[in-house]
Amino acid sequence: MTPLFLGLAGTTLSDAERGFFRDLDPAGFILFKRNVEDPEQLRALTDELRALSGRTDVPILIDQEGGRVARMQPPHWPAFPKAELFDRLYDIAPMTAIEAARHNAQAIAVMLRQVGINVDCLPLLDVRQPGAHDIIGDRALGAEPLRVAAMGRAVIEGLRAGGAVGVVKHVPGHGRAMADSHVELPVVDAGAEALETDLAPFIKLSDAPMAMTAHVVYPAWDREHCASLSPTIIADIIRGRIGFDGLLMSDDLGMHALTGDFGSRAAAVLAAGCDIALHCSGDMAEMEAIAKAVGPIEAPAQSRLARAMATIEGRTGADDVTQLIAKRDALMAVLPV
Repeated sequence: MTPLFLGLAGTTLSDAERGFFRDLDPAGFILFKRNVEDPEQLRALTDELRALSGRTDVPILIDQEGGRVARMQPPHWPAFPKAELFDRLYDIAPMTAIEAARHNAQAIAVMLRQVGINVDCLPLLDVRQPGAHDIIGDRALGAEPLRVAAMGRAVIEGLRAGGAVGVVKHVPGHGRAMADSHVELPVVDAGAEALETDLAPFIKLSDAPMAMTAHVVYPAWDREHCASLSPTIIADIIRGRIGFDGLLMSDDLGMHALTGDFGSRAAAVLAAGCDIALHCSGDMAEMEAIAKAVGPIEAPAQSRLARAMATIEGRTGADDVTQLIAKRDALMAVLPV
């Protein structure tokens, strides 16, 4: 097994992808809107990925947050609310917001499991800050750390109940960034004391099964490297100060916050301490370059991966999505229109 989560090009596997994935045995896969057509197609695709890997619990990831980040969309699947609405509900009734977030996440997970997806890149634990770039914006669960942590916990629990592993992101916090790391490298100049606000939700959820790093530079901790590439931040802040011991994956290697060739990027995030390098584009030339640059998965990473996937063992997502959405909507009915 190689320490990679890889994307694919289309709605079916090509012969080249089949051969490449069979030989490489990536730790898992990630799907995007380009891979999604309808429930029958998507289930057939995930079934083939599982058969190809030879692992019934192979991680198959997706970003299904709700709001503007949703790879599975109507008319085949329901639309889910943006995180900001749960934040607004929390202003009115905190416990109601937490319960609504839990039902919402469980409904998402059940929907995912029906098409063979078992990992959702959710929740965001980024604490929203005034004036920051809106790449986080309404995707955030709030601007107050304990609120973000409480609803983040509910999301993790809801996903698990529905049969999906949650991924907390973007550790150690993207909420202050003044730039979009998809486009350029953000630098957060806040001091270590101020950054405690950003760390707080991740500390509260340090037992999360998986986490995704931020391609953000924090000079208070490391002036030279973004978190995904920083041995100091991963060892001292993520593993140390936060206390996270779950599976740690990088954010996408294809984002423009990173520079250099793809093989170097993959090798660098793994050398920094990420367990898994994430590559999303499905571009075969890029994946081939990455494959040449990485070795087999290391034992601690493989153990963390197995531990994360074991959290949903036996959970098949057999609940009724419509009923879960109805419960969520009843709780959210107090929100002003």
